[in-house]
Amino acid sequence: MRIISKPIPLKERHSILFLQYGLIDVKDGSFVLIDKNGVRVHIPVGGIACLMLEPGIRISHAAVGLAAEVGCLLVWVGEGGVRLYSSGQPGGARSDKLLYQAKLALDDSLRIKVVRSMYAFRFGEEPPQRRSIQQMRGIEGARVRKIYKEMANRYGVQWSGRNYDYSNWDNSDIVNKCLSAANHCLYGICEAGILAAGYAPAIGFIHTGKPLSFVYDIADLFKFQTVVPIAFKVASQKPHDPAKAVRTYCRNSFRENKILKQIIPTIEEVLSSGNINPPLRHPEAVPNVIPNEKGVGDAGYRN
Repeated sequence: MRIISKPIPLKERHSILFLQYGLIDVKDGSFVLIDKNGVRVHIPVGGIACLMLEPGIRISHAAVGLAAEVGCLLVWVGEGGVRLYSSGQPGGARSDKLLYQAKLALDDSLRIKVVRSMYAFRFGEEPPQRRSIQQMRGIEGARVRKIYKEMANRYGVQWSGRNYDYSNWDNSDIVNKCLSAANHCLYGICEAGILAAGYAPAIGFIHTGKPLSFVYDIADLFKFQTVVPIAFKVASQKPHDPAKAVRTYCRNSFRENKILKQIIPTIEEVLSSGNINPPLRHPEAVPNVIPNEKGVGDAGYRN
């Protein structure tokens, strides 16, 4: 008899794990990474928010199925975790949450309330009154540039601005490489949190038009308290492999700051600033034939 796994809430998980070179499979009931010599490394997939799969990884259908069942997001990334090619989707299974998010994003008066809430959360003060979203983005940009300069001065790093050519990774300076690697670590766990809460990564409020627009919105709320200082610190140390060093620092920082406990409550907080309730089910809608069981995981998991 097959035992059905019960998803662990996101806040109780480890944040991210990068895997490189090997086959990911399910053997003897365990999620394992098998190297070229046949050596197995057990991966506690149910206790991890996001697995980053780097070049050299192959994964079986059984492993993808188990990751989806326990709500672990699979993300296929480039070497060093600095390019995102694709991702699995273990969550997002709440039509009421999706309709609520879409209603907030499509109504201009509601959307600006959410954007103002994000601005206040990020900078610790209310944004100026009677400003459009475009004007607030301009104010945000000026503040962000100032923060980057302050970080560069603090860690003694030469800074000539945020400049990253995704088509030529080696052409970037070390601090921009570190920032890109750090940001992608944050994007992975933010996407996992958004899906676990039942929302859509693509429906953004400040960022739009990208598959991860809402991920970028939420990541910006945590970026300057977490991964940006790490990027400048690692750049100042000039390690041989800056991307790997950044990932290690980020993983430790996420655990120490308990960021996974903050993501879903923060999402709910900024969306609640629209002051509307999730839409009710349409009266003519067909009811569930099989009622949903109350799961132990987060709202968006397909359990």
